[in-house]
Amino acid sequence: MKLRGIGHSRSGDKGTIANISLIAFDERDYPRLARHVTAARVKAQFADLVGGDVIRYELPAIGALNFVLHGMLGGGVTRTLALDAHGKSLSSALLEMEIPDDDC
Repeated sequence: MKLRGIGHSRSGDKGTIANISLIAFDERDYPRLARHVTAARVKAQFADLVGGDVIRYELPAIGALNFVLHGMLGGGVTRTLALDAHGKSLSSALLEMEIPDDDC
């Protein structure tokens, strides 16, 4: 199943750092997100874009994960030639990630 089936996401930029949140629609799905959406998997999802570390922060009280991706966005808003200089479309790209649908 794609992440978009059980969660929503937002993303943005801070210079060459992108920030992507992943929030479960239903708090009962948070453990599944925490189990399957690791920093390593997010780094692999954005392998062509991320040049540095990916750090995951867990926010179980609100059923969310936050990922900080270093070395992205082609030098930041004022330097990049990318169409999405602010990284807003990264949230949609994350929601394309597949996770097991039979794991509860």
